[in-house]
Amino acid sequence: MTTTRREFIKDLVLGGAAIALAPRLIAFGAAADPWQTVMPSILERIKPPRFPNRTFYVNRYGAKGDGKTDCTAAFRDAINECAKAGSGRVVVPEGTYLTGAIHLKSNVNLEVSEGATIKFSTNPKDFLPVVFSRWEGVEVFNYSPFIYAFEQRNIAITGKGTLDGQSNAEHWWPWNGRPQYGWKEGMPLQRSDRNALLAMAEKGVAVRERVFGEGHYLRPQFIQPYRCQNVLIDGVTIKNSPMWEIHPVLCRNVTVQNVHINSHGPNNDGCNPESCSDVLIKDSYFDTGDDCIAIKSGRNADGRRLKAPAENIIVQDCVMKDGHGGITVGSEISGGVRNLFAQNCRLDSPNLDHALRVKNNAMRGGVLENLHFRNIEVGQVAHAVITIDFNYEEGAKGSFTPVVRDYTVDRLHSTKSKHALDVQGLPGAPIVNLRLTNCTFDNVAEGNIVKNVKDATLANVKINGKPVDVV
Repeated sequence: MTTTRREFIKDLVLGGAAIALAPRLIAFGAAADPWQTVMPSILERIKPPRFPNRTFYVNRYGAKGDGKTDCTAAFRDAINECAKAGSGRVVVPEGTYLTGAIHLKSNVNLEVSEGATIKFSTNPKDFLPVVFSRWEGVEVFNYSPFIYAFEQRNIAITGKGTLDGQSNAEHWWPWNGRPQYGWKEGMPLQRSDRNALLAMAEKGVAVRERVFGEGHYLRPQFIQPYRCQNVLIDGVTIKNSPMWEIHPVLCRNVTVQNVHINSHGPNNDGCNPESCSDVLIKDSYFDTGDDCIAIKSGRNADGRRLKAPAENIIVQDCVMKDGHGGITVGSEISGGVRNLFAQNCRLDSPNLDHALRVKNNAMRGGVLENLHFRNIEVGQVAHAVITIDFNYEEGAKGSFTPVVRDYTVDRLHSTKSKHALDVQGLPGAPIVNLRLTNCTFDNVAEGNIVKNVKDATLANVKINGKPVDVV
């Protein structure tokens, strides 16, 4: 039975209600530690799907690994047969396979073997018809993401092979509209479509009327499971994405592990779980053109309409190189975020602007609470090690109060940055309960930037070798 959007969102919110309420009580308890009381219960619920050893090789359905033959129908037929059989693996053997959109179905594991590369078409028509999607936090009918699933259960993308989006200064990226990504005067660009979509959302235009796709220029995401349950992405290398790379939306029980992402195009975020519950991102490598990991929950009016937070998310044992932010919350965050735990990560690049980053403002207005970080190693970043910014984009120009509260960092060490902290609330919306413990910031070029912060605590914090106990 197909779950309606309203029912799914209700289940998503209510299903996490008990755990969502607990951290607010725990945060003010005398001795309770959310790392010991909350995180273990989240991990216990996250269980990757498992598949029987029933194999469907795409080359038996007409696929050829020559890099030239269109294998779209072969992928579709193999997935359909696997789903019809009840469950199994659709295996892509060694070779290079050209395809359009791939749509996963329940109980199917798309296994990309070592030595196999799936190359996605550079022709936008190969990602039609349009599908129900979310673009920069707004619901829309748009080009299909390269790998897409809608309201499916027990799905996976696994293996040591490569997913190549073939995006570059000639394909997909120029739609961003910036010359550095190949755009030239007279070429199409996304600006008018983006503005139109955002305006539709603010006006409450029905989603069924927000139809873009052919003749429009909103780049598709690479991987987008939408309203799915029990999702696994494991082992694959992802490169050359049109925009966001791994983008689960309104999903429950998601595991992203052992992935290697290297994609430096515009808006090339690595992994963006949006309005998802129970997510584990671990043992992965991110080298991106935008945020490495960004937790999201819908933009402005659309995020508030759906009221579906991102919650119960764990990031651990990841490496992050280039990007705007390493572990980021925002900016499409109007549905709120709660219970983020990140530990044992290393972030290091002169082309990484911020290590830990929050983006919010008075147009988003999301409530972001119970964000916890520990054992974070930072080599160098270009701007600040910890950034919490309520002045992002529209800043104070809005009527929705941004909230960040209960943000803790323990055992962070950085070796080079312009600032240790760039933490800026708004006059009527201070950042509340910022707590740093056992943190060392070395080779910091300039002082902290701190505005509108309430109830900050620093314990055993050193900047350039000197103890600091106030922000």
